[in-house]
Amino acid sequence: MMAPTVKEPPHSFDITVETLIVGAGACGLIAALSAREAGQEVLVIEADAVPSGSTALSAGLIPAAGTKIQQAAGIEDSAALFAADIQAKAHQENNQALVDLLAQNAAEVIDWLTQTHGLAFSLVDDFDYPGHSSRRMHGLPTRAGSELIDALRSAAERAGIDIICGRRAETLYFANGLVHGVAAQRPDGGIETIGCSRLILACNGFGGNRALVSEHMPEIENGLWFGHDGNRGEAVLWASQIGAATEHLGAFQGHGNVAHPHGILITWATITEGGVQVNAAGERFWNESQGYSEAARAVLSQAQGVAYAIFDGRIADIAEQFEDFKRAKSEGAIKSAGTLEELAAALGLPAGALSKTIADILPNSTDRFGRSFGETRLCPPFCGVRVTGALFHTQGGVQVDTSARVIRKNGGVIANLYAGGGAACGVSGSGDRGYLSGNGLLAAAVLGRIAGSASRG
Repeated sequence: MMAPTVKEPPHSFDITVETLIVGAGACGLIAALSAREAGQEVLVIEADAVPSGSTALSAGLIPAAGTKIQQAAGIEDSAALFAADIQAKAHQENNQALVDLLAQNAAEVIDWLTQTHGLAFSLVDDFDYPGHSSRRMHGLPTRAGSELIDALRSAAERAGIDIICGRRAETLYFANGLVHGVAAQRPDGGIETIGCSRLILACNGFGGNRALVSEHMPEIENGLWFGHDGNRGEAVLWASQIGAATEHLGAFQGHGNVAHPHGILITWATITEGGVQVNAAGERFWNESQGYSEAARAVLSQAQGVAYAIFDGRIADIAEQFEDFKRAKSEGAIKSAGTLEELAAALGLPAGALSKTIADILPNSTDRFGRSFGETRLCPPFCGVRVTGALFHTQGGVQVDTSARVIRKNGGVIANLYAGGGAACGVSGSGDRGYLSGNGLLAAAVLGRIAGSASRG
């Protein structure tokens, strides 16, 4: 692959379009739907053979406060509370205007996707995600990102939006402070030039670019890469060449509950509902309530970079709503036993140490790590899975204003260049500790919606 470059525009283009969108993940497809609704001629180009991206690898959950779905469930929530939760998790490191933008627009996006485009969102209402003051996670029936991306693609097709796959944008045509188009490589190695009046970068982050990961987030460079290999950092590499501002390039979402060696995401509900993580000695080693992003480094710090999630049948029943959990179970990653001694044998852990670890967890108490437990103790059947820490996606990126336009280093804006999702700086602060569950898809959905609607003539 050639490094992303910036060049003067050619005298003519093979194709011209009003709004060009690079990337057919959640952000790109939502932007396309929004731009089409605004009366734009829209073209989406996608590097993969079919749209997938980071969205397809996620649980497909989008947090939103004040949706009609929440109201129907009798849940009281507000954009202000949502924004406060985001900032609290990120230790106030985020741009407040961006936080408010995402929190205030999320409900409208969910309602629009549900009512206008028929996506069957429902609330995850049987467990709490860490850091959220209310139950505001919205997902499709299988709780799988692959279902979300397929639903968005179908909506785009119904809207008559052209999506051309197998086209990786490699050159950005930029002159006189404006974007003029891109050059994209076809699978056969040929190049197509596409001119546009407006460009939306929805090409995600740079987690698949090991050099950039090593440069900006060395603490996770040895973690399992669990994101999409297409995330090569075109947006930030172009930004450095056109004078666009970037921020929080060290921010990322990790996950410390990926079944190993199966490589299957195990929902953090296995922990929030009362489960724990232990190391190869059968002992707990940190406060798991901090979140699954922080768990990546905590788990990687253990011997051989692995740990074991320990929970029970009650919790497993909750986790069964996630397709990934069902798959992990069918592939034998999830072990189950009638006693802790039997579970220890199945996982290769010292039985005495594991039994003592679980016995030491007292109901309605706070342990030595600072984690508080409720009144429900783990009980037979007991379950466990060997896990490792992984990098899911980067959270830093180009800076955007409240219309999702890319901001220049000098403080101005590039009037016809927009960014969203992983291409734009999100609201996770400067590292991994600021990631609030769902932040990635929140930025994808809201910035995609805003970029699409803002790009009208």
